[in-house]
Parts: sequence; structure tokens; C-alpha cells
Amino acid sequence: MRDLSAFTLAGYDKGRGKLTQALWFAVMNTVFMAWWCPARLRTRLLRAFGATIGEGVLIRHKVRILWPWKLTVGDHAWIGEGAWLLNLEPITVGAHACVSQEALLCTGSHDHRAADFRYRNAPIAVGDGAWVAARATVLAGVTVGRHAVVGAGAVLHKDLPELTLHTADGERRAVKEPA
Repeated sequence: MRDLSAFTLAGYDKGRGKLTQALWFAVMNTVFMAWWCPARLRTRLLRAFGATIGEGVLIRHKVRILWPWKLTVGDHAWIGEGAWLLNLEPITVGAHACVSQEALLCTGSHDHRAADFRYRNAPIAVGDGAWVAARATVLAGVTVGRHAVVGAGAVLHKDLPELTLHTADGERRAVKEPA
């Protein structure tokens, strides 16, 4: 029987103190996510809060990032409007990778077998040139290989090899490397 009153944050490190967390939430919700905030300011704000952000990165408005200090984004990557990077653990997005509109990268989960519903979190890596399409979901502990594609609306719960397409109906097939 599940006993949610027994749940604790054991084993989960937010990575910064409460003041930094509160400051990030204030900045994220008032400036960072706003349509009027220039993309270059978004990357500066992320860097100011400890993210590692490459050159030429485009981050659109309405993007939510839980903890910037647990985010690494390679050169010329794109993160689309409304994407949610729920990074209780580190997320790495490779160079020239694209995380499209309203995609969810979720590093957090719970152990459904444990009565206390303890965390079962794990990092996510999106390889160079990979594409997580609109409204796709990548779950904790998954690696999206180089130039792989997570199709629109797909849920990815296990690693996706490089140059592979994973569709919303779970089909996997090879794709050619971009020219």
C-alpha cells in the first residue's frame, strides 16, 4: 500500500539554496518566459544562474527550465516555444539539436513499487543534431542518440540509437544523416 505521508526528498539535491531557487523562479516567471524577452537575454540569464550554454543557442518564449544550473546546451541548439525541461537531474542538449514546441524532457519520476513513492530520477542526454519534435516526451534516464528523431507526440522511455526515428505509435526505423 502506498503511504505518501512517508515521502521525503532523500537522495534529491536541488543544487542551490532556497534564495537562489526563489530568485530563479522570480526571474523565470516574470522575464525569462515572457514573449518580449529577447532570446539573447534568455541565454544570458541561464548562464547567470549556472547553465552551460553554447554559442548561437535559440531559446523561445514560454520555455520552462526547473534548475538552470543542471542544464547544458551545445552550440546552435534550439529550444522551442513552450518546451518544459523538468531537470531535477542534469539535462544535456547537444550541438545543433532541436527540442521543439511543448516537448517535455522529464528527469524526475517515482518508484511505484516503494510504499514511500521515493524519487527515481535520472539525467537525460539529447545528442548532437537530434530532434525532439513537438509535444514529444523524453523520460528520466534516456539518451537520444546523435541525429535521432523523437517524433511528434511520442513518449520515449528507453534509449534511442543514433540515426533512428521513434514515432508516436512506438515504431522505430533508421533515418539518414542530414546532408
